[in-house]
Amino acid sequence: MNKSDLTNKQLRELDSLFKEVSKRQIKDFGNISASNKSDGSLITSCDLWSDKTIVDGLAAIAPDEGVLSEEGGKLIPSTKAYWVVDPLDGTTNFAAGIPYWSISVARFVDGKPQSSFLIIPTLKKKFVSIKGKGVWLNNQKIDPSRNNNQSECVSLCSRSIKILQKNPNSIFPGKIRLLGVSSLNLTSVAMGQTFGAIESTPKIWDIAAAWLLLEELNCSIEWLETDPLNLISGQNLCDINFPLIACRSQKKIETLKPWGNLLLEK
Repeated sequence: MNKSDLTNKQLRELDSLFKEVSKRQIKDFGNISASNKSDGSLITSCDLWSDKTIVDGLAAIAPDEGVLSEEGGKLIPSTKAYWVVDPLDGTTNFAAGIPYWSISVARFVDGKPQSSFLIIPTLKKKFVSIKGKGVWLNNQKIDPSRNNNQSECVSLCSRSIKILQKNPNSIFPGKIRLLGVSSLNLTSVAMGQTFGAIESTPKIWDIAAAWLLLEELNCSIEWLETDPLNLISGQNLCDINFPLIACRSQKKIETLKPWGNLLLEK
């Protein structure tokens, strides 16, 4: 085992932590109101509780590793290994009573995702991705060669819909799906439910867990503006977006790239 890998004990403790947070989120779902953050996005008391619980849990499980989270510190930690946390990706769905959101946590080593955990509480799904070793769904390893659904669908985020208005005379090359959750838009590509996804303004915590999931299942990612591999310690990621195209194959990237590039037009 690589010395930078998580131990089996740590993996068990993480599993318990995420089960605790999932249980609370299911309990609060449909019974909680949201307020607006300064950037206009929504937040609930469950977001804040989930963030604190995960961050405190990580401090106990991996005490010498920094944490960057959506509701907490936004600076890239100076530690060799650090965590990127979105405690509740899909707060708008959660607050509106739409049962589709995720807990998204990734551990970076030397600036790259080394392991990630993506949990969908309402669907009782837990994805664990380990760099170079693959992906497990509910403790069953996924065989990438059997994961080749020929979907006609493409996931768009709410802000990338504008590309249709910018190119009204062309037919979009797929049936459009809007899940309202960045991490799950990308997971839909990894699982073959869609052949591609275009994300306009995702933050690092939106995409960190799904990034490794995509890579380990042999999908392709095209960073349209900022490459997250070029981040540096101490950098503030509060206002940095990572627009991207993710697809089942490089060939599909070329299909969507003319549309994705429209996001960069002022």
